[in-house]
Amino acid sequence: QVQVVESGGGLVQPGGSLRLSCVVSGSIFSISAMGWHRQAPGKEREVVAAIGGGGTTFYADSAKGRFTISRDNAKNTVYLQMNSLKPEDTAVYYCAARAGLRAGLALKDDEYDYWGQGTQVTVSS
Repeated sequence: QVQVVESGGGLVQPGGSLRLSCVVSGSIFSISAMGWHRQAPGKEREVVAAIGGGGTTFYADSAKGRFTISRDNAKNTVYLQMNSLKPEDTAVYYCAARAGLRAGLALKDDEYDYWGQGTQVTVSS
């Protein structure tokens, strides 16, 4: 059994910062791609950022220049540093992990094997 647990969400004022963390634990031999997706009320879930096993990264246009994804392979942990937050960043943020050794990024929901329960990020004054 594999557990994916996010933390770090909360309420922040516009222009503020948050750092999300996600730990993957349990019966998993290796993790290739990891990513952060988000879902705002009334909208479909969308990719925010992704990182491959070798460190290759992808950012959605909305995240470029403001968000940074990183990972600690030894800890099976992925982070999302979010700066200059805007009200439109308000959403539930989900962490995802793909098992195995396949190289490259995963950007679509169905490319991932495991998902966290989500953490709420609210940007409001």
